[in-house]
Amino acid sequence: MWLIVGLGNPGYEFAWTPHNLGFLVIDRLAERFGAHVDRPEAKSYIGKAKIAGHDVVLAKPQTYMNLSGLAVRELAQRTEATPGETLIIVDEVALPWGNVRLRERGSAGGHNGLKSIIGALGTDEFLRLRLGIKPEHPVGDLAAYVLHPMRKSEQKSAGEMVETAVEAVECVLATDIKTAMSRYNRRVSPEQTDLKGK
Repeated sequence: MWLIVGLGNPGYEFAWTPHNLGFLVIDRLAERFGAHVDRPEAKSYIGKAKIAGHDVVLAKPQTYMNLSGLAVRELAQRTEATPGETLIIVDEVALPWGNVRLRERGSAGGHNGLKSIIGALGTDEFLRLRLGIKPEHPVGDLAAYVLHPMRKSEQKSAGEMVETAVEAVECVLATDIKTAMSRYNRRVSPEQTDLKGK
């Protein structure tokens, strides 16, 4: 059983913020593979799907970002997913807009959601898919930045990034993490992100 968790914050006011890209990927996966992520369980909304022949639990923790570990620990216990079958989808301010990166393990890198999960699981040995939201220009308050509603141009590039992330998730399940990393861990040029809506 695979466990795929998209991180975000519950509440309509956060729905279209950069910090909720994990939720958007889960929603798109559910749409693509005929799941409904609406069952309350393990401090989350979950749904079940079949992706690339695997039984998968899709989850959106409802604990708020900095307590995501409480939900993920309970989800991992209930699904009995191994770290190698656990994929966490998060936003990443150090990664340029439009870029996605798969990793097999690693530190939290300052991300409060990942920090909470590593603390709750007692390991950083789980898969993660990071979606780049680096601002075009330096910002003084990163917390405010990741929680601001995305502009129309940002929503467009975010939608494209979500589609790429969905394909990357499917590739992980259809092949393996190393194959998916070699295929999707490529830098997207600024022209491709179309951030300015040109």
